[in-house]
Amino acid sequence: MDDLIQKAATLLEALPYMQQFRDRTFVVKYGGSFMDSKDPEERQAVARDVVFLEAAGINPVVVHGGGKAITRALNESGIESRFVQGMRVTDEASVAVVDRVLSREINAEIVDLIEKNGGKARGFAGTDILTCKKLEMHGPDGNPVDPGFVGIVVAVNTGPLVECIREHVTPVISPTAIGVDGKVYNCNADVAAARVAIALRASRLVFMSDVEGLMTDMKDPSSVISRLHISQVPELKANGIIASGMIPKVDSAVEAIRAGIDKVSFVDGRLQHSVLLEIFTHKGVGTELVL
Repeated sequence: MDDLIQKAATLLEALPYMQQFRDRTFVVKYGGSFMDSKDPEERQAVARDVVFLEAAGINPVVVHGGGKAITRALNESGIESRFVQGMRVTDEASVAVVDRVLSREINAEIVDLIEKNGGKARGFAGTDILTCKKLEMHGPDGNPVDPGFVGIVVAVNTGPLVECIREHVTPVISPTAIGVDGKVYNCNADVAAARVAIALRASRLVFMSDVEGLMTDMKDPSSVISRLHISQVPELKANGIIASGMIPKVDSAVEAIRAGIDKVSFVDGRLQHSVLLEIFTHKGVGTELVL
C-alpha cells in the first residue's frame, strides 16, 4: 500500500506542472551516446518521455544529433573524420553521408520509436526546415580555417512545424540545412535546437547529452550546478568550467533565454526519464539556465 501511495504522491507532484505547461511548446535536443545503445529499453526511454509530454498536453519538438553514427558511416565509406576546434570538417563527399545518416536513417528511427510507443511523429530533414550560412572559423593565428560544408542556422521555416503542433504531432528535425548557395550543410544540433525554440517561441528548451549537467569539476558528478543565471556564464567560461563542446551549447542556451525562452535545461540522457524528472518534479535533475 505504501508503494501505491507514493505513486499517487508522484502524480500529484507533477500535477501543477502539467497544468502550467499544457499547450506549451517544448524543444528537446536529443543527442548523446545513449542514442547508440545496444539496450532496446534505453533506446526507447527517451521516446516514451516524448510520448508522455504529448499525453500531458505539451507540444514536444525534437531536434536530434548523431555524431557517432556519422563517424561510423564515414569510416565505412573510407572517409577519414577530421575535427577543427570541435567541428567536423565536412567536404562534399562527407556531407552526402552526413545528410543520409541524419535525415534518412536516424530521423526515421526516432519517428518510429515515438510511434511504437503510442505517440504521433513526423520526420523532417533539416534541409526542409532550416536555412544556414557557412560557418566562418579562424585558427589560433587569426587566419581563416575552412571547415567545408558546415553551417550555422539563421532561419527556420516554422509553417510545417506549427501545422504538426496544431495536429498534436511531434516534429522530429535533423540538423542539416540549406545554405544561401543552395547546397546542403551540416549544422551543430545544439544551435539548431535553440534556433527552432526561438522561432517557435517555445517555453522550454532541454538539451540531452552524456553528462549530468554543467559541473564545476567534470570528474565529480556531485558538482553539478543545479541553477545558473546567464550573468554567471562569462565567469564560468573564463575559469574553464564551460569549455570545448559545451561552449556552443551554452551560448545557444543563453541566446534562447535572451530571446524569451523561460528556461533551458541540461540533463543526462543516460538517466532514465531525465526529461520527465526535470520538467515534472520540484527538485529536477541536471542544470537549469535562467535569466
